[in-house]
Amino acid sequence: MSDTAQSASMGMDARPLTPVVGAEILGVDLGNVDDAQFAFIRQAFDRHAGLLFRGQDLSPEQLVAFSRRFGDLDHAPIMENGQTAVPGLPEVYLVSNIKGPDGKEIGSLGAGEAVWHTDMSYLAAPPDISMLHAIEVPPAGGDTWLCGMNAAYNALPEELKRRVKGLRIKHDGTYNSGGYVRQGVTPTDDPRESPGTYHPVVIAHPNTGQPLLYLGRRRMAHIEGLDLAESEALLDELWSYATREENAYRHHWRIGDVLMWDNRATMHRRDPFDAASRRLMRRTQVKGALKPAAYAG
Repeated sequence: MSDTAQSASMGMDARPLTPVVGAEILGVDLGNVDDAQFAFIRQAFDRHAGLLFRGQDLSPEQLVAFSRRFGDLDHAPIMENGQTAVPGLPEVYLVSNIKGPDGKEIGSLGAGEAVWHTDMSYLAAPPDISMLHAIEVPPAGGDTWLCGMNAAYNALPEELKRRVKGLRIKHDGTYNSGGYVRQGVTPTDDPRESPGTYHPVVIAHPNTGQPLLYLGRRRMAHIEGLDLAESEALLDELWSYATREENAYRHHWRIGDVLMWDNRATMHRRDPFDAASRRLMRRTQVKGALKPAAYAG
């Protein structure tokens, strides 16, 4: 049975959101996914690197159960406001600017911009997948963007592809995506001296074999073996291809949306929004199964 016929028989469909990244999956309740439906979702995820599911009424427990089908889950990190997990469910991390009765925000990352990045790429085995479920959304702003890193690699001129082959980038561990210094880290102005892990500039997707530009985040990055000025110039050139609008999908949130992305095959960012508005997302993260491996093509 073809993929199209199989999806039709299940009442499911995958509609691309852009030509290069993301698809909306129709006809599924993530709280009740059977094995055939999950196989379709898994295949679509590898093909599109990001998936959108609208209108999902999920409890935190159901979100965890669906997320766990992709692998072991990380626990919510300790952020600037402390441990911001759902009580009793350390796998569910709250991303929110809402303040509780004590005047402190119940989640992390506030209302500001989150710049382009790959989640926790400063680790030796960064998380494979991130997932957000929208509980409350502001009337404007707070959009999430995904960019396809296979498309970014394909956009590089051949000379630049040859130049970066075999090079590695240090993925800095000083700051989180909200710009806050991670707990226990002393910041430095020299990216050569900052904490972090080196990963290949171009990696191979472990499931598809596709080449992917793997940049992490721009701030405090450094290319191994280059002096600071040369590293900065090369990084600027690479980033100019990675974040082009033709390589990106912009997601306008609705309550009940679930958006998931492959941290190996995408980068993401968030637009700022009015701090007087309320935004609440439940987030899960699938642990990295393998270290990023260099593309050999």
